[in-house]
Amino acid sequence: MLQIKKFTVEELDRGCVTDNENPVFAWNYDSDRNGTTIVSRKLVIGDYEKEILSDGSYTYDGPELSSMREYSAKLIAEADNGDMAEKSISFATGKMHDPWSGQFITDGEYVFKEKKISPKVMVFRKKFATDKKVSKAVIYSTAIGMYRLDLNGSKVGEDFLTPGFTSYKTNLQYQTYDVTDMLKETNTLLATLSGGWAVGSFVFSRVNRVTADKQSFLCELHILFEDGTKEVIATDASWEVALGGPVLSADIYDGEEYDARIGEGEMSFKKASVYDLPFTTNIKAQYGLPVREHETFEAVSIRTAGDEIIYDFGQNFAGLVHLEIDGNKGEEIEVKHAEVLHPDGRLNTDFLRSAKARIRYICKDGHQEYCPSFTYMGFRYVSVKGISADRIKVTARALYSDVKDNGSFTCSNEMINRLQENIRWGAKSNFVDIPTDCPQRDERMGWTGDIALFANTAVYNYDCGRFLKKWLKDMRAEQRATGGIPNTIPSQGYGFPVTMPVIAVDFWGDASVLVPYAQYMADGDEKILIDNYEMMKKYVNACRFWAGFLSFGKRRHLWNTMSVLHFGDWVAPDVPKMSQWQKRSKWTATASLSNTSSLLSEIAGILGKSEDEALYKKVSENAADAYRKYLTDGNGKLKEEFQTAYVLPIYFGMFKGKEKANAANNLAELVRKNDYKIGTGFPGTPYILFALADNGHEDEAFNMLTNTQCPSWLYEVKMGATTIWERWDGLDESGNCPIGDDGTETMISYNHYASGAVGDFLYRRVAGIEAVTAGYKSFKIKPIIGGGITSASGKVDTPYGEIDSTWKVSGDVFSIEVHVPVGSTCQLFLPDGSIHSLENGHHTFTCKMSPGDGVSGSFLSPRDGVKGSF
Repeated sequence: MLQIKKFTVEELDRGCVTDNENPVFAWNYDSDRNGTTIVSRKLVIGDYEKEILSDGSYTYDGPELSSMREYSAKLIAEADNGDMAEKSISFATGKMHDPWSGQFITDGEYVFKEKKISPKVMVFRKKFATDKKVSKAVIYSTAIGMYRLDLNGSKVGEDFLTPGFTSYKTNLQYQTYDVTDMLKETNTLLATLSGGWAVGSFVFSRVNRVTADKQSFLCELHILFEDGTKEVIATDASWEVALGGPVLSADIYDGEEYDARIGEGEMSFKKASVYDLPFTTNIKAQYGLPVREHETFEAVSIRTAGDEIIYDFGQNFAGLVHLEIDGNKGEEIEVKHAEVLHPDGRLNTDFLRSAKARIRYICKDGHQEYCPSFTYMGFRYVSVKGISADRIKVTARALYSDVKDNGSFTCSNEMINRLQENIRWGAKSNFVDIPTDCPQRDERMGWTGDIALFANTAVYNYDCGRFLKKWLKDMRAEQRATGGIPNTIPSQGYGFPVTMPVIAVDFWGDASVLVPYAQYMADGDEKILIDNYEMMKKYVNACRFWAGFLSFGKRRHLWNTMSVLHFGDWVAPDVPKMSQWQKRSKWTATASLSNTSSLLSEIAGILGKSEDEALYKKVSENAADAYRKYLTDGNGKLKEEFQTAYVLPIYFGMFKGKEKANAANNLAELVRKNDYKIGTGFPGTPYILFALADNGHEDEAFNMLTNTQCPSWLYEVKMGATTIWERWDGLDESGNCPIGDDGTETMISYNHYASGAVGDFLYRRVAGIEAVTAGYKSFKIKPIIGGGITSASGKVDTPYGEIDSTWKVSGDVFSIEVHVPVGSTCQLFLPDGSIHSLENGHHTFTCKMSPGDGVSGSFLSPRDGVKGSF
C-alpha cells in the first residue's frame, strides 16, 4: 500500500499562515512494497490543478493567492503498480501586501531613560461589542517589545515571547490568531507589553533601548459576520493604556514580579498615543517557528534548605515554572532558579552573573495559578520561599521553538544513550526562537560559533528548516558592508565586532556558510544556498582580506592577524587561559579559510557559477598550501602540536598524499599520550572522531568516545549531566564547581550545546547514515564497529521519508536491517567488505565479523561512579 506520509506547506504540517505569494509544498511517501516508483502526482487547490513533474516538493505558481484567506490543498499520487494515495492540508494567507489599518501605539507620557534595566510594563485595552453573529474573527498583531494577548480573561494562542527575536529594524514578524470561539457580545482585549529584547536590558553589559526608546503595539482584529459584513478593530488613539498592571516588572534575565491583587479594575487607564517608529521595518507573517511549552516536569525530590523549599526536576532545561497556590492576600513568594546546587544543598546561582533569574509573586486570596509570560530560565532546580510546601504545587515546562523530531539514535552503551539525550536537551534548551549559547545566565545570545559547529548534528535530530532560515535572514540583514559577520545574530547591543569596519572571525562568521550548507544537505532545497550565496561570498572575501592584511607572497594565504580579535581554539582543555585559546587562531583561521572557500566553491558549482567555483577552489588550495608550508614540516607533522591543529586540516582535506596519513598517525599519538581525553576547543571538537576513525584509527576514536575521564563527553555523563556543558571541567570528581583565575572564572554553563556536535559522529559513523547527495536522494549506510558497542539504531526523516539503520553483533555475526525511502537509493557497506545497492523498501543482511572488529571492550554503566548534583 502506498501512503503519503508527510505533506507540508512552508515546512509546516498544520497552522501555516504565510505572506509568501509562492508557498512551497513538500511531501514524502511510504510503501510496503519494495521497488515502488511514483509515476504521477497532482496538487489540487480549489479549482486549480497542477501535474507535478518533480518529486518531493513544488513551489506554487498558480493563480494569485488572496490575502487573509483559508485554502485547502490536496496531493494525489500514483505508484507504478496502480496504488493510489492522497493527503490534504489547509493553510491560510496573511495580510500579504495589504496595508495595515492599525497604527503602532504606546504610552505617550512614559519616558524611559534608566540604564541596565527593562522598562515598565504597559497594558493596552480595547473594549468592543459584537451585536451580530460572528462567522470568523482573526487577530493580526505584533510589537516592538514582547507581548501577550488576553481576550475576555483568557490567553490568546499558545505562543510565548512574541513577536520573536529578530533584527527589528529590518525584520519584524506578526502573529495570527483565530479568536472566533473566544468572542462574546461584549469583549475586552488586553495586550501586555514588556521591553523584551527590543527595549529591555540585554547582553551581559545590560544595554537597553537598542531598538526603540519604549515599547509599542500594533494590532488588527478582523471580524466577519454571518450576514457577510466585516469590521476591523485596529490599534489607534481610541485604545487605552496603563502602566500599573499586575506585571510589576519583566526582564529576560531577571525574571518577573507579579501582583495577583491587581485586576483590570485596579488599573488606571488613559488614552494611548500613536507612535511613529524611528525606523522602517519589513513586517511579515511569522516565518520562524513559534516558541511554545512542551514537556512537563514534576519534581523528582522536594526538600528544605533553611527557609527555602528545594525542588529538583531531574533534568536541566530551558523553561518556566507553573505555580498552583492556596494563598492569602499580600503573601509574597520568591522563586529562584539554578542549574546546580552548592554542597550544602542550596541553589548555586554563582554562574548566573548579573541575571537574577527570579520570580516574585504577591498573592490574592484563595486558589490561584501563575506562570510567567515575559521571561524564561535555564534550570534544573528551583527554590521557593515565603509559603509552606503544603500550600503550593510547583511544576515546570520546557519552553523552546516548536522544532519537530527528525531523527533518533540509540545503542547498546547506555552512557552514550544518555549523551544523546544530553545533546538533544542542549539543543532544545537553546533553540528559543534563535540558536542561543545558554539559557540561564545574562547571555542567551545568538552566538554564531556555537550553531556553526553544531548545525550538522542539529539537522539530524530536528527539522530545523524554518528555525534556521529565520535566523539566517537576520544574519544577512546584519552583515557588514565589507563582509564581516557580527559574532551574535541578532547583535542587539553587542558591539564586538560590529563596530569594526571589515572584521571577520573564523568559525564564528563561518556560520554564514556552514549553517546553510548543513540545512541544504539535510533537505536538498537549493533556495537556502541561493538566498545566502551573496552573504557567503562577501564573508569569504572578508576572510581573504584579513588573511592577506599586511602580508606578502604565500604568507598572504596564512590568516595570522590580530589573534585578540579571534576566539581561536575556544575553551580547549589542554591550555587553561583564554589568551592561549586565542593565540591558536592562525591555525584555526587558516583552516577555516580553506574550508569555507572549498564549500563556497562547491556551492558555486551547484548554482552554476563556474567562475566562482574555480576562484574559491583556488583560494582553498592556497590556504591549505600555506598551512602545510608554514605550520608543518611538509611531511604531516606540525611544528607546534595540539589536537585541533591536526584535526582541522585532516578533516577538511588540506593534506596531500602521505602527509594526511602521517598527520593522522601524529594525531592518534597525541590522543594516546593524553589517555584518550579530548584536547580540542570548539573548532576541532565536532571533527576529531572523524579525523581518527576515517584514517585508520578507529580504536583511538572509540576510546575517546567512551572515555569517562575528564575531559570527555562521558565524564559529564558520569557526573550526572543531563545536558552538554560549556566547559569540560564544569564539575570536579567531588561534584564541586571549580573557579579559575583566567578571566573566565564565571564562564561556566551547564547547558551549552556546542560540544554536543559529537552527535554527528553517532549518526554518520556509529549508525552509519550519511547523505551522498543533498536531501538523501542517494545515501550510504556504513557503520563503524568499535568501543564495545554491540548494537545501534539510527533513524532520520528525509525529504523522501524515513531512513532506518538498525544493526547488532552477536558472537561473530553482524546483522543489519535497513529501510530505504521511496524515491531514494542506498549503498550499504558491510563489515566483511561487501557493498550492496538498495532501492526503496526493507532489507536485511548478515555477514561474518573479522577478528578485532571492535566489539570487545567495556564501558561504565551510568550508575558507576555518578557524582555531583545534576
